[in-house]
Amino acid sequence: MSKTNNFVFWSLYIVAWLIFVGLSIEAGGLIVNFFFSLYKPEFVQNLYQKLDLSAIYRDGKFIFFGVYSFILSIAILKAILFYIVIRLMHKMDLRKPFNSFVAKQISHISYLTLSIGLLSYIANQSPQIGGLSDNLNQFWEDSQAFILMGAIIYIIATIFQKGVAIQNENDLTV
Repeated sequence: MSKTNNFVFWSLYIVAWLIFVGLSIEAGGLIVNFFFSLYKPEFVQNLYQKLDLSAIYRDGKFIFFGVYSFILSIAILKAILFYIVIRLMHKMDLRKPFNSFVAKQISHISYLTLSIGLLSYIANQSPQIGGLSDNLNQFWEDSQAFILMGAIIYIIATIFQKGVAIQNENDLTV
């Protein structure tokens, strides 16, 4: 592998770490704010990222918990997605990338990406949630992009699985 490719790979590895840390902080902040809102409901309007869900909380706790469960699920799945990307990049051997570990991790990435997209789409289309607030759209505005990305990554995972099978077959014939 050339030095340029190695530099690009490790640069992307560092970027993946930075994104993972940011997403983990976001998910952690949302989790802390959720539990804080359970014990001090009067501070719901002061939640993380100026997320004012006080009107929803007053209308009904069930809808509030539904909205917040969508927000938490999406945030946690994004952090898990980048954790798997980091683990893949850390353990992948670029001289021989077609192995069962890489194929399995790429499959997990495709499933998580598709799950994030579908959850975001359901949250956006839900009549109780979709039209509530403009600041909620930041959590599921890119649902179609995640669905498309999940489909593309699934195709790549299928190609990797076929590559692993061909490589294992060639290793046995030699």
